[in-house]
Amino acid sequence: MKYRKLGKTGLKVSEISLGSWLTYGNSTEKDTAAKTIEAAYDLGINSFDTANVYATGEAEKIVGEALGRYPRESYVLATKVFWPMGEGPNDRGLSRKHVFEQLHASLKRLNLDYVDIYYCHRYDPETPVDETLRTIDDMVRQGKVLYVGVSEWTAQQIQEGLGTADKYLLDRIVVNQPVYNMFNRYIEKEVIPVSEKNGISQIVFSPLAQGVLTGKYSRGGKFPEGSRATDPKANMHMGSLLTDEVLGKVEQLEKIANELDIKLSQLALAWILRQQNVASALIGASKPEQVQENAKAIDVTLTDDVLEKIEHILG
Repeated sequence: MKYRKLGKTGLKVSEISLGSWLTYGNSTEKDTAAKTIEAAYDLGINSFDTANVYATGEAEKIVGEALGRYPRESYVLATKVFWPMGEGPNDRGLSRKHVFEQLHASLKRLNLDYVDIYYCHRYDPETPVDETLRTIDDMVRQGKVLYVGVSEWTAQQIQEGLGTADKYLLDRIVVNQPVYNMFNRYIEKEVIPVSEKNGISQIVFSPLAQGVLTGKYSRGGKFPEGSRATDPKANMHMGSLLTDEVLGKVEQLEKIANELDIKLSQLALAWILRQQNVASALIGASKPEQVQENAKAIDVTLTDDVLEKIEHILG
């Protein structure tokens, strides 16, 4: 495994991270999830990601139990706060109350004293940024959080967070978790430039476009039985990715992968890791074999000629 520094910090994370969205606690059996985490750890993956909202806390329990067999200092674990965890008016968002209560609930489910990265899972327009960042800074000073992160914040929102942290001498944001793949590149225009300027890394999710960049989906609506596309609990964000136009591009990309004698998924991950501002690509494997296959992407080098061919296909 290869590792990259997280922003300007001294923390190093594996170029491939393992997540738990839509899998652990939902579609993946507990034993399989544990074996997948074990396979990732054995490959040298040290970066693991979950969130309180994933399967309403169940994913945190599974991840915490699986990682509990390893020395705490040997892995980097992230969780998140923002989305609703109940029906009450204060059971959501980034208020001091919700952040404080959800961090402690996450730690209890994970059976840990601290998390390495705590993400604001989205920007909360109803809560002052200083209220949120002051609360997380309190948790940092108490040793319950080591690094501050955000997820899917715009460049302007990240700048607001940095300005607020500097004004009140709070711990700065050091990592952003956005969606990023060949079919969703919005962070290239503003988010990456702002992040590079301010010492913030990206740990990106959905690098394989929810499985579309594995090549398992064909034009004409022919989707494998049991795949994410056929699961109504998991395919709610896949509509725009399953068009004949997108799948036609996937077919062309697969030809490039075949020429390089690699898997399409490895091509897609190597393409993401070409970005130096990306510290890690967050995969969502549901079985050990997927982790082992995806991890090989770190050894794939894409030449300028190959990158040009990919750009031509993506348009």
